[in-house]
Amino acid sequence: MENKQSTDTIMMIRPVQFRFNEQTAVNNYYQKSIAGLSASDIQLKAAQEFDDFVKKLRSKKINVIVVEDTPEPSTPDSIFPNNWVSFHEDGKVGLYPMYAENRRLERRPDILEKLQTKEGRKISEIIDFSKHEEDNRFLEGTGSMILDRPNKIVYIAISLRTDETVLDEFCNKFDYKAIKFTANQTVEGKRLPIYHTNVMMCIANDLAILCADSIDDKEERKAVIESLHETNKEVIEISEDQKHHFAGNMLQVNGTDGKPYLVMSSAAHQILSEVQIKRIEKYCEIVSSSLDTIEALGGGSARCMMAEVFLPKA
Repeated sequence: MENKQSTDTIMMIRPVQFRFNEQTAVNNYYQKSIAGLSASDIQLKAAQEFDDFVKKLRSKKINVIVVEDTPEPSTPDSIFPNNWVSFHEDGKVGLYPMYAENRRLERRPDILEKLQTKEGRKISEIIDFSKHEEDNRFLEGTGSMILDRPNKIVYIAISLRTDETVLDEFCNKFDYKAIKFTANQTVEGKRLPIYHTNVMMCIANDLAILCADSIDDKEERKAVIESLHETNKEVIEISEDQKHHFAGNMLQVNGTDGKPYLVMSSAAHQILSEVQIKRIEKYCEIVSSSLDTIEALGGGSARCMMAEVFLPKA
């Protein structure tokens, strides 16, 4: 059973060889290469952004478990662990099938071992969905799935990285009900599926951030908004332009003192209107940090960098 929507403990992976990942760029339209930066410049900037972000989170009494990445094998996107693993209150761990071959190497048993031995967390069962990679079916963790944990609802935008067959298996194993839809973005004049649900949607205790305009099908859009209202969420809609600045890629995290925060990048924070900020701040303080290099080259933002740890203490 999952009672809490947000946790005070997150796991983050400190990058050692962060770079533009050509394998993910084929359908992550948020990635951009940065001219004039050497590989060591890029790594230096990404590590600095990472360290500043961790410092900010810890200053709010958020418990951050930092795991160092390994130089080999090469995993340029290891900074986004929420795609390969999810941790749950009953001690279950989900391991997920990844679209890019070099991202499959991010699944590290030693990290699960560390959570048990060094962090004193209990893992009761590991549910491994990665076999679906053999059939080119993918479900990229809490990038693909927005979990409303207390209500056992998963909101999911179907795409090449988010397969319905694997989703059905997840719902069966974790006892969730799925609300499926297609979320699109305009790329060179065409409407194409957004690669991860968590760039257009976020669910916190009492509010939801939603880029409703990206759900082109009116019935699907209505079903999503109705479900959010039925579960007592105040829905704060963002525009497609705001979504493009990662204003959907947010996560509510608590301090160990119980105080809730909505965590996002500086780019996301700056693109919000004053009205939107006031509506968010009715429920929780905003914490933002500059992630410009990581966002440009990685095509992911603050939410993608945090794997929430709900595992019980042993």
